[in-house]
Amino acid sequence: MDTAPDLKGPSFLSRLGRAFRNLVIFAVVVAAATGGLYAASLLNARTWSLEVQGGQLIVTRGKMLPTGTEPFQPADPLLAEAYAPLELNGNTALAVVGTRYEDRDELDRALFSVIELLAKPRVASDTKRDLDVGVGLVKRAEALRGLSEQQRASLKTLKAEVAYFLAKQRIDDARKQLDEALQQLKLAADADARHKKDATQMLLAVEPQVKALSDTLRAAVQGLPPPVVAPAPVPQPVASPPPVIAEAADAGVAPAEPESDGH
Repeated sequence: MDTAPDLKGPSFLSRLGRAFRNLVIFAVVVAAATGGLYAASLLNARTWSLEVQGGQLIVTRGKMLPTGTEPFQPADPLLAEAYAPLELNGNTALAVVGTRYEDRDELDRALFSVIELLAKPRVASDTKRDLDVGVGLVKRAEALRGLSEQQRASLKTLKAEVAYFLAKQRIDDARKQLDEALQQLKLAADADARHKKDATQMLLAVEPQVKALSDTLRAAVQGLPPPVVAPAPVPQPVASPPPVIAEAADAGVAPAEPESDGH
């Protein structure tokens, strides 16, 4: 039986070298593919988009994968409120939907354009419910840091509208509190209670001024001319009675001598 090695075939060392070379090539290909996937995932994770879901505008951020998004939920509570789902109230035809934003400033400018669209008619409304919604939208817009100069000017105008509404609301609240305080004083003064006297004195001291101020505040909130307040009556000095001696002299009667003690 012939057991001599096959000298014509490749040697063991050459076969080992080719296997090692193939292994290196495979490792390089795997590393390149892994690096490409990681780069694509990193790029996707740094992009944002705006999507409409269930009548709301949702801010999404790319996952740490080559594709796919998820709702953007910042850890900062202020930012979380700014990027929370936004009720569109039927406004779904938005140019910002379907665009990928690779910068947070771009996202802020796109989101502000939608907030401004929703806020303008509400801060100009006379309905308290609409005004409350407008106030919330303006507060959300204030948290966005990437606005353009033009958008900042528009935000300033919206804040001025909101400031006027809040001022009217607080003035009206103050009027209601004054009226309520006056009613409480009247209740305490009419009851046979421990502070009846104090309540009566306080009521006499403040009731005219509180009523006048309340009427003025009501007129201001309702856009009416200020009420005409009648001037308070000036107290007239009370003449002191004439001395008894003078009255006696005028009548021709001598004043009585003081009684003697006998000494």
